[in-house]
Amino acid sequence: MEMLVDSHCHLDFPDFAEELDDVVQRARDVGIGRMVTICTRVRKFPQVLAVAERFDDVFCSVGTHPHNADEELDVTADELIRLSAHDKVVAIGEAGLDYHYDKSPRDAQAQGFRTHIAAARETGLPLVIHARSADNDMMAILREETRAGAFPAILHCFSSGRELAECGIELGLTVSFSGILTFKNSQDIRNIARDMPRDRVLVETDAPYLAPVPNRGRRNEPAYVADTARVLAEVWEIPEADVRRQTTQNFFNLFSKIPAPSSKDAA
Repeated sequence: MEMLVDSHCHLDFPDFAEELDDVVQRARDVGIGRMVTICTRVRKFPQVLAVAERFDDVFCSVGTHPHNADEELDVTADELIRLSAHDKVVAIGEAGLDYHYDKSPRDAQAQGFRTHIAAARETGLPLVIHARSADNDMMAILREETRAGAFPAILHCFSSGRELAECGIELGLTVSFSGILTFKNSQDIRNIARDMPRDRVLVETDAPYLAPVPNRGRRNEPAYVADTARVLAEVWEIPEADVRRQTTQNFFNLFSKIPAPSSKDAA
């Protein structure tokens, strides 16, 4: 079986506390060879790092979700850079703009986002971008910051408009698709996925949220990324094994700090 990866999950969340070992094992059982558990508060980074250190095939990020931006405006790029030096920290974020819930003031979200961009630019680690209902401001910041100096980044759990996806590709970013890709009412997202350069696409779960069909409505977990990959294969009209191979190669190209798989992993 070709390896697959879950490029974005939240294994430190309490949803998994009672059965984390089983959750990771179920992912391994369906060929998920790497998982990245994503930080949403720098103040809770030690708990995120502890999960990554517990499992050889789990890595993590460091950052502040836009929902929590106003709580952590004191977090500097230098602090993110320092924390990211740990071997298990392979990305910055997630950070970005969320105007759907507006849980933090928009200026705080933008300030935090730019801080994370600076850290990604300095470290060369990919920035995990959260973008919801903020396409125009997101495009403006990405274009302005790229002019100041390019940085690797992922538009994670993509659910925005085509213009933002095309802007991301133009600026050198990667686009990641979650279980939303499998939802009946997500034809627009499938059309966007169809048209993306295949070497710039990832798959993810965003677990415990957004479980793909046929598990929609249940708690999500990394094993279910296989269902998203299956639908992406239908969208691209290629074998599922080819989707696994392509998205996994894209993952290791982007998350360059993660050790390449051994022959045992690839078997």
